[in-house]
Amino acid sequence: MSVRTSGITVAADSCPSGEPVRGSSPAAAEPPAPGTAPGAGMGLDPDDLPDGLVVADETGRVICFNAAAARITDIAPQDALGRPLEHALPLQDIEGRRWWQLTDPYGGLAIRRGQPERNLLLGGREVLVSARYIRSRPTGPVQRLVIALRGTEARRRTELSHAELIATVAHELRSPLTSVKGFTATLLQKWERFTDDQKRLMLETVDADANRVTRLIAELLDISRIDSGRLEVRRQRVDMTAAVRRHVQAQTTAGQRPDRFLIRMLEPLPDLWADPDKVDQVLGNLLENAVRHGEGTVTIEVGPAPDATSAEGTTVTVSDEGPGIPEESMSRVFTRFWRGSKRGGTGLGLYIVKGIVEAHGGTITVGRAPAGGAEFRFSLPVAAPAFMA
Repeated sequence: MSVRTSGITVAADSCPSGEPVRGSSPAAAEPPAPGTAPGAGMGLDPDDLPDGLVVADETGRVICFNAAAARITDIAPQDALGRPLEHALPLQDIEGRRWWQLTDPYGGLAIRRGQPERNLLLGGREVLVSARYIRSRPTGPVQRLVIALRGTEARRRTELSHAELIATVAHELRSPLTSVKGFTATLLQKWERFTDDQKRLMLETVDADANRVTRLIAELLDISRIDSGRLEVRRQRVDMTAAVRRHVQAQTTAGQRPDRFLIRMLEPLPDLWADPDKVDQVLGNLLENAVRHGEGTVTIEVGPAPDATSAEGTTVTVSDEGPGIPEESMSRVFTRFWRGSKRGGTGLGLYIVKGIVEAHGGTITVGRAPAGGAEFRFSLPVAAPAFMA
């Protein structure tokens, strides 16, 4: 007896023994013909599958229970093989109802092809379950029932990440919105009591807090686009030298000493076609990160991409003379919510920077600067302008 899933023929009757499974076709040893699904006709051991596989025959008895299924369900294969499915795998829905009685795979509508993946309970643990009904003809009786099982660890990690994101956003929004609400309410109630200078100070504070909220919302939108692969890059010609000087000027205007920044230009630079707004976002994040978390001189070096790279492009290096990033933390720098210190920030900036650079087809790395601080280096390929793409 064999079960065909995703172009691979699995001999269900050999599943219990754990021996390598061979395709049911005599030509299984021959190279697959053009157009054949990958893996078709190849030897396959069900225990090699990353997900749990359970197969029941036409009578509803389990004939295959692979190692992944045993790991996910904590049920030994010998305790499941040969038993009725509802006893070997007593699944329940969230309300405690018996799943096999509810779905009735061997009865009910003959046009059903299976069950989509859903969260079910098995002995108190959560399991993701999907099923496919194998019929000899479209409306014929079910010949085999193929069940795929997956653990909920990956989904739980995603849910925890989303919960952490929501908590971070709520925390970051509370402070500026409280300030905006407080100052505007005070001005509306006691406008005549304040001098012009006091009114200006309060309105400048409201404006700064509103900008903070706007930046946070922009970060959330960027994260959504990066995670879904929908981050758009509108390429235009970018003068990286002018962009770097503009950001340094913005830092000095905000109160930083001009002598804290050192700009090095290694020319000639190739023409660079990138999204200017997103390049500004990358530069702004890296410079702010160096100023906030680093110490001493912040060095920005712009030059052509090293010869070792496969494509022509521009490389920007931002380094400082601070304590740097611990070696054990470097692998987590570009993940969500990573913070190098307790000096504020959402921990989303470097995650967004990496997403933007990679959306351009570039690379970004972190290391230790010659002066001992952190060193971020990103490279962008020359690429092509938007109207030529």
